[in-house]
Amino acid sequence: MQESDDRAFHHARVRATDTKRRSVQAVWGHGMQFFAGLNVWAVLLAAAASFLFGGVWYGTLSKLWMDAANLTEEQIRGPGGPSPWPFIVTFIAQLVMAWMLAGIILHLVRAGVPSSIRIGLISGFLIWLGFIATTLVVNHRFQMQKVALTVIDGGHWLGVMLIQGAILGWIGMAQS
Repeated sequence: MQESDDRAFHHARVRATDTKRRSVQAVWGHGMQFFAGLNVWAVLLAAAASFLFGGVWYGTLSKLWMDAANLTEEQIRGPGGPSPWPFIVTFIAQLVMAWMLAGIILHLVRAGVPSSIRIGLISGFLIWLGFIATTLVVNHRFQMQKVALTVIDGGHWLGVMLIQGAILGWIGMAQS
């Protein structure tokens, strides 16, 4: 009896998610571009939103970050002004991150987990905790960086993953 109740509950959640997704598609239009079940526009939006978040994050914490990274404004600006390359590389990297996170969420959806903002947030957090935070901590310890740098950079990457996860969980998957 319990198993049939669980199955009925799961199917009700899937129907509710499908209804929500249809209403989102009504807002965004039926012209959304999908590639292998992923909404390309959602991936671009997730990358752009997380890139903008990084600008606000590091803009707000710039003096603390420069102190933690042992950098001066002169070093950052360089002789000819700031280089655009770190920003270009950052956006491309965040685009790749959004695409990979979307792929992971798609695998969950295809396994029967309904796509939602909550699933996106949980996925983003777990990926941050398991891969990004651990890598950052190890690298910064071997590089003998200040703990403050790890906290600032780690907070940034947590924000990136949560923003991307929320957007991709909300509108990143094609309807089944």
